[in-house]
Amino acid sequence: MGLLKALISIFVLSHTVGSLTEFSFKEISFFKEWMIKHNKNYTPEEYEHRLQTFIQKKRKIEVHNSAGHSFQMGLNQFSDLTFSEFKSLYLLQKPQNCSATRGSHLSSSGLLPQFVDWRKKGNYVTPVKNQGGCGSCWTFSTTGCLESVIAIKTGKLVSLAEQQLVDCAKNFKNHGCAGGLPSQAFEYIKYNNGLERESDYPYEGKDGPCRFQASKAAAFVKDVVNITECDEMGMMDAVARLNPVSFAFDVTDDFLSYTEGVYSNPNCSSTPDKVNHAVLAVGYGVSNGTKYWIVKNSWGTSWGIDGYFYIQRGKNMCGLAACASYPIALL
Repeated sequence: MGLLKALISIFVLSHTVGSLTEFSFKEISFFKEWMIKHNKNYTPEEYEHRLQTFIQKKRKIEVHNSAGHSFQMGLNQFSDLTFSEFKSLYLLQKPQNCSATRGSHLSSSGLLPQFVDWRKKGNYVTPVKNQGGCGSCWTFSTTGCLESVIAIKTGKLVSLAEQQLVDCAKNFKNHGCAGGLPSQAFEYIKYNNGLERESDYPYEGKDGPCRFQASKAAAFVKDVVNITECDEMGMMDAVARLNPVSFAFDVTDDFLSYTEGVYSNPNCSSTPDKVNHAVLAVGYGVSNGTKYWIVKNSWGTSWGIDGYFYIQRGKNMCGLAACASYPIALL
């Protein structure tokens, strides 16, 4: 039995060393520096998997950046995760058909400006937040939009409670950390008669019991406006004339490593049943002839362009125009 154990140990060790030899000393050193930067610690069993995932991603990024794409990729806090692992932590686990085949937004007939950025119009957009390891992006898209709508109308920018939506909005086809949709969250706020401030109902990044207190409600929704499926001009009209707009789209592997430029992907899905991440369009523009949306994400400021990204506009890229919506605030 002792000999058998020794042989097994030698096999495991040789297998591990053999798998690591495909990586250079420089690559392994780079990974260890990245671990320190991002405060990562692994068990001995997990270390090889993380190293392999990281270096494969690093190599993929280098190939991508040398190929002349419209956007650049880079390493970040997610670089040790496979896409499957990332999806289980950060994206919607229960895809829903979010389309509004006939929306209620009424577009104007006038000319729209070439460039809009609500961050530059005034104090209308709250700082980028971080959803952590919970598929609650839909709640951040919801609060971000409602925060801006109220600020534009009143001049007062107040941070609202994502955790209340995680805990309390399940009767409106939402699933807490497993996902939901901004349009359904707006409906919840409307019929619940209010949403608390983040300071009164702090974010925890996990599912919990509903602790809503009506006396602390600080934001109210009069109605929910859905934009007709695939009507990007309608989205543009709403963002230009009214306020930022919530939308959802299909995140694929390369998006996790986005750092700058205008994101596009010919392989992502454009149908409303495949969207898996909700975000907030705060503006739009044109760069070297390429039209783009300016989008606020919920993965912290160390991701992307200080927490934001640009994505190609006018082609329903990754289904971004499948289920856009915004609330009308009750003031």
